[in-house]
Amino acid sequence: MKPAAFNYHSPTRLSEVFTILNSSVNSRVLAGGQSLMPMLNYRLLEVEDLIDLNGIQELSGIKQNNDIIEIGAMTRQFEIAESPIIQEYLPLMWKAIKYVGHVQTRNRGTVGGSLCQMDPSAELSLVASAYKAELIIQSDQGERVVSIDDFSIGYMTTALNSNEILKSIRFTPWSKASKSSFIEFSRRHGDFAVVSAACLMELSKNRINQLSLVLGGVGAHPFRITDLESVLEGKTLEEVDLTDLISKLSFPDMLSDKLYPAWYREHLSKVLIKRVLQEAFSTSDNIS
Repeated sequence: MKPAAFNYHSPTRLSEVFTILNSSVNSRVLAGGQSLMPMLNYRLLEVEDLIDLNGIQELSGIKQNNDIIEIGAMTRQFEIAESPIIQEYLPLMWKAIKYVGHVQTRNRGTVGGSLCQMDPSAELSLVASAYKAELIIQSDQGERVVSIDDFSIGYMTTALNSNEILKSIRFTPWSKASKSSFIEFSRRHGDFAVVSAACLMELSKNRINQLSLVLGGVGAHPFRITDLESVLEGKTLEEVDLTDLISKLSFPDMLSDKLYPAWYREHLSKVLIKRVLQEAFSTSDNIS
């Protein structure tokens, strides 16, 4: 298949991007293209103007500023895997990135492109949710900041307006006392996740002082398990009946299809929740 005809633009400055966005009636920006190009080729999507962001250097890079790690939207996924900053300060992201597609797709795919696609099974949106990341969105009118929880407004639909692009993502690392775990179930390594689970855990004298527990692949966007978080905070895993607590969880609007019906995803979710909690509780990460 070949895409329908479109106008290709290769700007080198952000001002050029916004000029095209404001004048076009049907445009899309191209980041890594790992999802967008197949959609165009299969004609699941047609555009009038395709705006390639790869020539805009200011959209790439990993920066550390005091207690904040800021990742440019055009930063390649392989850069996450190779970054000592990510490994030290955002270990959950460093663990999860190896599950994103394959080496070949990570060489081209971008962090911002994955977040803007907002695929329910995407690993990076799950990680962003666990860290409560902030997304810096820019237009010709300036910048605005949107939390990751408010960024998804529906199935594969984000809060970006037609005249805006995602500029960068800000993460606040957890403390040295933190631990993390990421587990994903898929048919084969590199396939889309059926269900994935992420856990950030901060311990104080072996008690859970702070907890972030998120599921992916179960709904239109990452699902934060706040009920279980609140129950476990202030406790150790040894003094609770974890199996009983997890068995009582409910998951509204669980995704369902012919291969993986809702009941199967719910069962798998409970299995992975228990595993990430136990793994995070029993292992240690070096976070500065």
